[in-house]
Amino acid sequence: MSDEVDPSRRQFLTAATMATGAIGAVFAVAPFVASWKPSARAMALGAPVEVDISKLEAGAMMTVQWRRQPIWIVHRTKEMLDRLQVNDPRLKDPKSENSDQPSYARNEERARKPEYLVLIGTCTHLGCLPKQRFAVGVGEGGPDWPGGWFCVCHGSRFDLAGRVFDGSPAPVNLRVPPYDFISDTRILVGADAAPKKGVA
Repeated sequence: MSDEVDPSRRQFLTAATMATGAIGAVFAVAPFVASWKPSARAMALGAPVEVDISKLEAGAMMTVQWRRQPIWIVHRTKEMLDRLQVNDPRLKDPKSENSDQPSYARNEERARKPEYLVLIGTCTHLGCLPKQRFAVGVGEGGPDWPGGWFCVCHGSRFDLAGRVFDGSPAPVNLRVPPYDFISDTRILVGADAAPKKGVA
């Protein structure tokens, strides 16, 4: 019987033991790292929500949830933006001076980027959910309707910047939540500034 040690076998066993240990460490650390991510409950209660808008076509709207509220994101066309300019004489707060929005959304488009509108989708009258009515001159708005939202609960009307029309029970414009663009195709709803890479 030989007492010689087989070096290749020893190297194989050492490598196998190290690989098994590394895999075990990954499985042990994974739940710990996952615990850093906000829970669904925390996200519903206010953690920022990242939204992919890459498939949102021009003229369309998508709805996401933040703080248990519907958030509307509208990809406005040039035609939709052009319609905003003629609404001012018919609005309660055309310059959004008495309405709730971040300073960067206090402009005619009420947005960081004119083509993308981000709104909290609840009526500022009694919290109902207004219905999308983007088609011009049809529906409850009548023949001169420029497109926007109509609240079926009490008849409030809002234009394509979420500004309320005169004669509506809603006292102010639809609210704009804090948000920022992480990239050209991703929006972070619930934070005024996108997190900087490499900053904890």
